[in-house]
Amino acid sequence: MQTWHEIRRFPPAVQLLLVNQFGVNTGFYLLIPFLATHLTENLGMSAAVVGVVLGIRNLSQQGLFVVGGSASDRLGARGVIIAGCALRTLGFALFALGDELPVLLAASVLSGFAGALFNPAVRTYITQEADVRRAEAFALFNVFAATGALVGPLLGSALLLVGFRTSALTAAGIFAVLTVAQALVLPARKAGRGRGTVRADWREVLGNRPFLAFACAMAGMFTLENQLYLLLPDGARQATGWDGAAGLVFAVGALAGLALQLRVTRALKARGQRGRWIAAGVGLMALAFLPPALVADVSGGPDGALDGALRVLPLLAGALLLSLGVMVAQPFVMELIPGFGRTELTGTYFGIFYVVSGIAAAVGNTVVGWAMDTGERSGAPWLPWACCALFGLASASGVARLRRRGSLPVPPKPAVPATA
Repeated sequence: MQTWHEIRRFPPAVQLLLVNQFGVNTGFYLLIPFLATHLTENLGMSAAVVGVVLGIRNLSQQGLFVVGGSASDRLGARGVIIAGCALRTLGFALFALGDELPVLLAASVLSGFAGALFNPAVRTYITQEADVRRAEAFALFNVFAATGALVGPLLGSALLLVGFRTSALTAAGIFAVLTVAQALVLPARKAGRGRGTVRADWREVLGNRPFLAFACAMAGMFTLENQLYLLLPDGARQATGWDGAAGLVFAVGALAGLALQLRVTRALKARGQRGRWIAAGVGLMALAFLPPALVADVSGGPDGALDGALRVLPLLAGALLLSLGVMVAQPFVMELIPGFGRTELTGTYFGIFYVVSGIAAAVGNTVVGWAMDTGERSGAPWLPWACCALFGLASASGVARLRRRGSLPVPPKPAVPATA
């Protein structure tokens, strides 16, 4: 009820974008987690080719965020959001209808570029509409995103009983509906044409040293958040010997976000500076990897169901702590990013933030993968967990240092009404 009341306090445009994010994540997770299996088992492609297809999709998104951000600033966020959803519709439809590698690569490029367009554009629009209540808006944004990420795989699993093409066409249909809804309902905002060239905008943002330092510090947060899909599920499977344990890890994080995100953000917003809570949140994410380390060297099996249930508890505790850390930090991160520069460059700041932190997080994930392989070979299964904890502590220390130096922007304050 509290969440519903909070939603109604925002303008209709923000409400639509919250529903949009639910649809985006539902459509995405309905299809993408099952794409690799379709390419290998249904189309008979090699693991190397599958890696190329998935890598192209990720590169098209991560590498082009800055294009979507600049387009939002120059052309207006509304049009970029609509274009991104339309391209995602086309890309997912190609996954359903095409079996040849060139078609699949085109689908990967289109679906990835679509994300690069609407992700920074949506955040830019919410920043403009929510004004001083950005933290609450982004907290609700996380709630709707988590709900979509929970519904998507469940719906995708059910649709796979019919066939992959049905799943892909359903995902494409979701994005088609979102495209039409935004074209009909989302109000247009006046775009800032800028006072120079796009390259000048990029140079201005890239020359903002406090912003770049903050983006690099946030690489730890993104690296650890990704372990909800890599290290924690793998640890749960190792501890229990049951593949379904990976779903429990994800469900714990998603349900915690649904229940607590808005409460956490509202409670912390009134208590202290944002930088303090960002550092505390990332530090909590680092601590989340200590309980799983206790069972890292224990393997489960089918004969020990009770023992397996007990061994998975530290993994679930880690997933809960990790989700709590994300709840604490992420809304305030999104709130602060526009404050590093001019309002006219909000989209560019979001775009470059995701490029810089995404590249750094990719390096971090590579290190975690190396630690997983090395720990398994050398009999040190605690190594990847310790690696993640160190990443998180380094990230939290970096944010705390920026805060002590006064390098973090101050969030907007409510306007004081004039007295008669």
